[in-house]
Amino acid sequence: MSADPLLETPSRQAAVIELRAVLARRIVGQQALLDRMVVALLTGGHLLVEGLPGLAKTTAVKALARAVHAGFQRVQFTPDLLPGDITGGDIFLPAEGRSRFVAGPLFHDIVLADEINRAPAKVQSALLEAMQERQVTVGGATYPLPPMFLVMATQNPLEQSGTYPLPEAQLDRFLLHVLIDYPSAEQERGILDRDLAAGEHAGDDAEVEPRIDAAVVLRSREDVRRVYLAETLRDAIVELVRCTRAPQLRDPALEGLVDAGASPRAMLALAHSAQALAYLRGRDYVIPDDIVELAPDVLRHRIVLNLEAELRGIDADALVRRLLDASPAWAGGAHPGPREA
Repeated sequence: MSADPLLETPSRQAAVIELRAVLARRIVGQQALLDRMVVALLTGGHLLVEGLPGLAKTTAVKALARAVHAGFQRVQFTPDLLPGDITGGDIFLPAEGRSRFVAGPLFHDIVLADEINRAPAKVQSALLEAMQERQVTVGGATYPLPPMFLVMATQNPLEQSGTYPLPEAQLDRFLLHVLIDYPSAEQERGILDRDLAAGEHAGDDAEVEPRIDAAVVLRSREDVRRVYLAETLRDAIVELVRCTRAPQLRDPALEGLVDAGASPRAMLALAHSAQALAYLRGRDYVIPDDIVELAPDVLRHRIVLNLEAELRGIDADALVRRLLDASPAWAGGAHPGPREA
């Protein structure tokens, strides 16, 4: 990293790539999750991670927060949580004869909403305002959140006892919805070996030192918006999102399976995410593989399928994959060059 990483784009990009390498050295497996966390950081988009307990969801997010020199707060979502527990509230000061607003956990750069789908509707409503408007309203007064404000939420599968589905409007505010599964046998052995060699619990993230600060992250977000996205890829993104609403346009066998497709917000999310992934991979231009890789994470929580789809065993991921396979835009993996495309 250069002496002043705020000055030059290559230095900032190198710092981001090094950040990703630091996370990979701390977390065994879950490489796709680490990529998506950095993509969310680079775009300012919120991230929802879903998986069974014990798969390093919380550990990975805490490792990222420690690797970024920024304010961090973890909130454990529970059924008895109140909106004021996350937003803060007005406290009356008898000595001064007035009330003063005391900021809650949301007033941090990175907020870990642990087990987000265990909280009641009023808490989700308060969080929705923060995620969409980047502000909090308490007692008729509005308070802005930090410029780098980012929610990284974990969620247990809905089949588990004591969990509730998030409102569709709130799901749509998440840039990415990442599903994680059990690690491979080799990765699990690596987790065990690292734990025994270090003599500490695998979830202890004290060894992760800050590698990048909030100012560099904010400038990197500006760099990401300048990553080149070819006209042909822009057209392909628009077509893919529109086909989630009428999938029969690409595959007649998919007719009548969708109640609601992705909105224009999904189109923007896919474009920005692809730019961030290209930046993370050391490029200043997007290739089709960037879009194909991120499409399921961008779209799976924005598509509402009906009972017919469930009876046929087709979920959102399968629908997106079939749309990608049926579109000539992704056939053969044609990669337009940097800016000469």
